[in-house]
Amino acid sequence: MRTVRHTVVFSDIVGTTALFEAQGNTLATTAVTGLTEWMAAALGRHGGRVVKTLGDGVLAVFGEPASAVTAVADMARRHHERPGKPDGAMDLRVGMAYGELVEVDGDTYGDAVNIASRLCERAGAREILADAATVELAGSVDGAGYVRMGALELRGRAEPLLVYQVDWRVGEEHGPLTLRAGLASELAPIQQPNTWIELAWSGSIRTFGAADSPLHVGRGSQAPVRVADPRVSRVHARIEWRGGTVVFTDLSSYGSWVRFDGSETVVALRRSACLLHGSGQIALGVPFGRTDTPTLGFGVTDTELPETWDTLPPY
Repeated sequence: MRTVRHTVVFSDIVGTTALFEAQGNTLATTAVTGLTEWMAAALGRHGGRVVKTLGDGVLAVFGEPASAVTAVADMARRHHERPGKPDGAMDLRVGMAYGELVEVDGDTYGDAVNIASRLCERAGAREILADAATVELAGSVDGAGYVRMGALELRGRAEPLLVYQVDWRVGEEHGPLTLRAGLASELAPIQQPNTWIELAWSGSIRTFGAADSPLHVGRGSQAPVRVADPRVSRVHARIEWRGGTVVFTDLSSYGSWVRFDGSETVVALRRSACLLHGSGQIALGVPFGRTDTPTLGFGVTDTELPETWDTLPPY
């Protein structure tokens, strides 16, 4: 374990829900995975250390704030100019924050991680939002400029935070930046994603929303989704809401397997993540195919569901 002061970058893909609806799980998963790997490589090209991928996003850290700003501006510009990319298709958004971090076994913890995540949630398509510390320490960077957004309220934080937009389109005509700098209310509340997940396990069925994030699955007595099976880790997995999407992250010793209804493809996870969309099943600890496999059924919807049902689905 060591303590460092770094810039944290969260980058994720906008519009993945619509992509899954339009293309289906198999094609959409391939596209999202490919773009996530491309983002990781783009950030690494400028000296970033990729901590983890998050289904449709990447968490990276930079020792130098200026390198972080250069990296995200270059990534945004190159993605916008990618040949064959339809306008508005799979756009990116980024949140950045600087601060003290604790590194443990390759993972990174600290308030800057939370701030960067919240700024990423708040960013629109093709936007990069950064805290004041990142901007002040980075200073002037070739190929990027800054627009003061004012003090913005971020989910889970008691006080508003001074935020800047990193302008990666320096030299272009783009009026919206000027408009965003003069928002009518700098303290406008965040619109919470209206996405729900119904989970069925061990004879129980419950519905969870973004207010429950992060939601833990495991055999431990404190897990909201408790699966009492020795093959399931005490803290086996985490379910999070990110920008209107639901991300399942395996944290276990033996892995998880995700199977979407209507598809024969099984997504194997081992300390990695994938997006949950539509409905399907998740095998915990052992693969599908055994009669006694601990299984979690899921259904994702944008309509709130009742917490209890008279009969359970055949998961």
